Amino acid sequence: MYIVELYTSPNGKEIVKDSYFKFPEKQRAKISKALSNLKEFGISREIPNLRKLSGTKLWEYRILGKDNIRIICAVIINGKIVILHMFVKRSRKTPIKELKTAIERYKIILDK
Repeated sequence: MYIVELYTSPNGKEIVKDSYFKFPEKQRAKISKALSNLKEFGISREIPNLRKLSGTKLWEYRILGKDNIRIICAVIINGKIVILHMFVKRSRKTPIKELKTAIERYKIILDK
């Protein structure tokens, strides 16, 4: 079993948790399933919709279908997985803005 945490800003705001509750109930159920997969398997090949984002230390969990949700996460010390960002992908490529958000949060965690 792996530890999966949602990103919390340095001032204590639970940004990712808040964004989770903005999703409709059906999408939240899919996100919860994805998070439980991460808890059970960690970052591994056993999760087919998980891929490394090239040029970064971040991973993208893809919830495919009409929802097209993306969960950006990273492995921090001792195998702990931190969910940095989640969003609905509307274009073919992952938007730069969404990647920058996740990268900034990752840097903040490393600076702690």
